[in-house]
Amino acid sequence: MTFTLDPALATIVRPGVLWFEGATVVDREHRLDAPLAAAESAVRINPPTETTAVRTMYKRVGIDPTKTRPSSEALLRRVRKGDTLPRINSMVDVCNWCSFEFQLPYGLYDAAQIQGDVTLRIGREGESYPGIRKDDVHVGGRIALVDTIGPFGNPTSDSARTMVTTATTRGLLVVFAPREVDTRQLTRVLDVTSERMQQYTGCREASRLVGG
Repeated sequence: MTFTLDPALATIVRPGVLWFEGATVVDREHRLDAPLAAAESAVRINPPTETTAVRTMYKRVGIDPTKTRPSSEALLRRVRKGDTLPRINSMVDVCNWCSFEFQLPYGLYDAAQIQGDVTLRIGREGESYPGIRKDDVHVGGRIALVDTIGPFGNPTSDSARTMVTTATTRGLLVVFAPREVDTRQLTRVLDVTSERMQQYTGCREASRLVGG
C-alpha cells in the first residue's frame, strides 16, 4: 500500500502516516484510564485555544472550521465543557488521546478494509461515504483520503467501511497536519503516537511517512 499526497494539497497539508501490524484491540483498556484522566485534567486547568493553523488549513480549501470542526478541536471542546474523552476501543482511544493532546486532526483506519493504494486529495463533487454512527459524510471540495473503492476518511470524520474494531490487527493512522507544522515537530508527534500504540495495543510500527 502506497500513500500519495495530491500536488493540489502540497502547500496546505503535511501528512504524517503510520502503518501498524500485530495489534490486539480490546473494548476497554484499563491501563488507559489514568493517562486519559490526567490529560483531561491538564486541559481543564490550563485550557488551550483551538489551533489556528488547523483552522487555516480548513479555510484554505473553502471549509468553515466553525461549522465543520476538525476532530481534534471537537475533542478539545468536549473536554473543556466537562465531558471525558470518548472511549471506543484501545486503538481508537490512543488515537483520540494523541489528537487531543497535540491538537492535530487524526484519522485511524483498519488497513485490512482499505483496497489498493491511498491518495490524500480534494474530494470530488458528489463523493461521500457512510460515516461512523452518522449519516453520509460528503467530501466534495474537502480534504479526503481515497482508495480504489472511493473516499473513506477526512480530518473531521471517518467511514464505517474502514473503522477500527476489536477484530482489527493492522492499522493505518494519518495525522492531517497543516503545512506550517515542520517535519521535526511532526516526527515527534509520530514518535509519541507510535510508542503509545505499541504500549497499549501490542502492535509494532511497520512503516511511516512524514510529509507526504
